[in-house]
Amino acid sequence: MGKIENNDICDLLGIEYPIFQGGMAWVSDADLAAAVSNAGGLGIIAAGNAPKEWIVEEIRKAKAKTNKPFAVNVMLLSPFVEDIVDAVIEEKVEIVVTGAGNPGKYFKKLNEHGVKIIPVVPSVAQAIRMERNDGVVALIAEGAEAGGHIGVTNTMSLIPQIVDAVNIPVIAAGGIADGRGMAASFCLGASAVQVGTRFLVADECNAADSYKEKVLKAKDTATMVTGNSTGHPVRVIKNKFAKKFKKMEDENADIEKLEAFSSGSLRRAVVEGDIDNGSIMAGQIAGLVKERKSCKAIIEDLINMYERTVISIND
Repeated sequence: MGKIENNDICDLLGIEYPIFQGGMAWVSDADLAAAVSNAGGLGIIAAGNAPKEWIVEEIRKAKAKTNKPFAVNVMLLSPFVEDIVDAVIEEKVEIVVTGAGNPGKYFKKLNEHGVKIIPVVPSVAQAIRMERNDGVVALIAEGAEAGGHIGVTNTMSLIPQIVDAVNIPVIAAGGIADGRGMAASFCLGASAVQVGTRFLVADECNAADSYKEKVLKAKDTATMVTGNSTGHPVRVIKNKFAKKFKKMEDENADIEKLEAFSSGSLRRAVVEGDIDNGSIMAGQIAGLVKERKSCKAIIEDLINMYERTVISIND
């Protein structure tokens, strides 16, 4: 397994392979992020709605487990977002991924401390807006195949349009779980890939075993999208909770009722292992994920299949 030469993302961030691990709330902790970084990718700790104290603890844990670069995903809808930005700066995290909102108001503070900023974008318009800001070194273009909060445009259509619209590296996300998806993303112009669902079943992932089994047993049509009526669509694996949420939407339940019903649902699934009443966020690619492996083995599989795919294309 060789290093992918002349890759702008690897050179920019100091990583070995152009593979990001998705920032998944309640899933992407220090153990997972450090394992991915040690395997040559970019591990990402997801702040989610966690308070500053938890983030500081996870950052310090990650630093104790790896001397390789890792990032923190700042979820801009979090009630603690100001504190999380402060924590990133105070703990000298060098890379921040932002999602679920506009990070504009935090650029100045992050720039003053030399933090590399990589926003997640679902559209060409947002990609162009983000590129205009100092400190934005790359963009994660996430298609609607992804798990969790999503946009409306699929990866195959989104990536080349964003690549053509900006002059900074683009990381493809959504529907990528093996080296074939990685090769396809590179063909579309991406400089790297972000992989989320595949890492859900990594040995180092601390998600509940029942959550992992739900991913491993998923078929190609296992996921559905809820939350369209709230303006924040979310892709999840079908279960009792998701079907009830969708029924409430179809019956025009108001946003307050929907939010009350879904409050704490992701934690119930990931931490408590309640796969009936929790939100099992996963991408459409879940049907391709069939076995548990270490992060190192997952990354090796991605690179080896990528290399075989490229060779077969060139032949």
